[in-house]
Amino acid sequence: MRYSGLKILTEGLFGNRGWKPVWREPDPKADYDVVIIGGGGHGLSTAYYLAKNHGITNVAVVEKGYLGGGNVGRNTTIVRANYFLPGNQEFYSHSLKLWERLEGELNYNVMHSQRGLINLFHSDGQRDAFARRGNAMINQGDDAVLLDREGVRRLLPYLDFDQTRFPIYGGLHHPRGGSARHDAVAWGYARGADQRGVDLIQNCEVTGIDIENGKVRGVQTTRGAIRAKKVAIVVAGRSSQVAAMAGMRLPIESHVLQAFVTEGLKPVIDHVISFGMGHFYISQSDKGGLVFGGDLDFYASYAARGNLPMVEHVMEAGMTLMPMIGKAKVLRSWGGIMDMSPDGSPIIDKTQTEGLFLNCGWNYGGFKAVPASGWCLAHLIATGESHEVARRFRLDRFATGHLLDEEGTGSQHNLH
Repeated sequence: MRYSGLKILTEGLFGNRGWKPVWREPDPKADYDVVIIGGGGHGLSTAYYLAKNHGITNVAVVEKGYLGGGNVGRNTTIVRANYFLPGNQEFYSHSLKLWERLEGELNYNVMHSQRGLINLFHSDGQRDAFARRGNAMINQGDDAVLLDREGVRRLLPYLDFDQTRFPIYGGLHHPRGGSARHDAVAWGYARGADQRGVDLIQNCEVTGIDIENGKVRGVQTTRGAIRAKKVAIVVAGRSSQVAAMAGMRLPIESHVLQAFVTEGLKPVIDHVISFGMGHFYISQSDKGGLVFGGDLDFYASYAARGNLPMVEHVMEAGMTLMPMIGKAKVLRSWGGIMDMSPDGSPIIDKTQTEGLFLNCGWNYGGFKAVPASGWCLAHLIATGESHEVARRFRLDRFATGHLLDEEGTGSQHNLH
C-alpha cells in the first residue's frame, strides 16, 4: 500500500475500511540466509538495506518482544551530525544524509524535523572547544554556526541569561539537526523490509547460538531452531548477554538512561537545546510535550526503569537553564538500556566466529545512527568488508588501544 494525502482523504470518507496491516506476521522458516537478532531500529534498518541495497531477501528479524519495543522507542529522538573525531564524524554525516531522504524512500512519515540543534557553552574554554568542533563539522561537509550570547538570545529568548553560576556565553548551532518520531522510524523500516520479503518474527526469543567448527549454523529460539548461514547480533543493551551465547565476552556495560515527557503545551521551543553545564537536552514534540533527558543512571542494570536521584538531577538542570518549565506536569518517564563502550564509540564488525556479526556500543548515539548503522552492517554482511564510513568501528581496537574517544574522557564506560 502506498500512502498519500488522497489515500487518507478517501479512507476517511469511506470509514477507514481499506487499510491493511503494515507488515505480515509469518511463522519462522527452518532456514534463512541471514538471521538478525533484535527487532529495534538498527536490526530493522539492517534487514531493509540487505534487501534494498544487496538483494538479500531470505532474511529473518527475530525479536523476543514486539518490534520497536526496546531502545528505539525509549529515547529523546534527537538526530544530529555534530561529531568531532574522524571515525564518528563521517559515519554520522552519512547517517544524516540518509535521514534527509528517508521519508520519501520509505513512503512513511517518520516526522523528521530539521528544526536545528543548539549546544550551549558557558565558558571561554567551552567556546574554543565548540569553535573547533564547528570547523571540523564544516570541513566534513556539514553545517555549523558559532553564535555569541546575543545570537543565542535571538533564537532562544526564554533561557535564563541572568544566572551567575552558569552564564550563557553562546552556542554552536547545527541547523540540519533536529528530531524524528522514534517508533515511526521502526515501523517505517519494518514495513519497507517486509515489502521486500523479509520475515519479521515477533515474540521469538533467542536462547542459543549454534556454532560448529568455528562457523555459525543458526540460532535456537522459543519458537524452534532456525538454521542460518549468517547471524547478526543487534540487541543494544542486551549485547553482552546474547554474545555470551556464542562464547564471547564483550567490552560493554549496560546502563539505564531515563527520558521524560510533559503534558502538551503550546509551541514554545522551536529547536533542540543542549545545556553545556548540566548534560540536559530538551525539545518539544509535535503533540506539544516537552521531551528531555540527561545523564545515565551511573550503575549497571538491565532494568528499563531509572532511579529517583537521577530524576532530581535532570529536573535541576532543566530548571537552571529555563525556569519557565517549572510548572509543566511530567506525564511519564521511561528508561532505555544503553550499551556503553569504553571509548564512547560503536562497534560494527565481524567476530572470530565465521558468519557471526556484531553491532553494539552505541552509548548516547543509537537513535541518530539508525540509518547508517543498518546501511553499514548490511554492507558488511553482504560483502564481508566494512563500509568506508564504519571502518574504524572495529572490535579489536580495544585490544590494540586505537580508541575513538569522542569526548576525551578516557576508557571508562560510564563517562561516555
